[in-house]
Amino acid sequence: MSLVQQEPGIAITKLAEEMDVHQSTASNLVRAMIRAGFVQSEKSEEDKRVAELYILPAGIKLLKKVPRPYAGVLPKALEELPPERLKSLEQDLNALIKIIEVAEEDAKTPLAMM
Repeated sequence: MSLVQQEPGIAITKLAEEMDVHQSTASNLVRAMIRAGFVQSEKSEEDKRVAELYILPAGIKLLKKVPRPYAGVLPKALEELPPERLKSLEQDLNALIKIIEVAEEDAKTPLAMM
């Protein structure tokens, strides 16, 4: 919801990309938020196939009650690591991915879905 508030008119595909989740997962989350009255969906004026999302007053009210950070602690922690530590972490994660044998085309697929 915070992403919809930050970027009024965001499309579901962009929302999924920003959340780093599959589009179907984002669609399910959006449907639940619409049913709850937190966001609304409108057809894009430019492309009627695209649904644009807008936060509603009930969504804003709920966000004010939710503790921050909305994105979770991992992105914030990664930002605070020095560049050499990030490089080391990247190398270690690449080694782990090779052991798991993840194909390049599956790079964005959550491990639980493999």
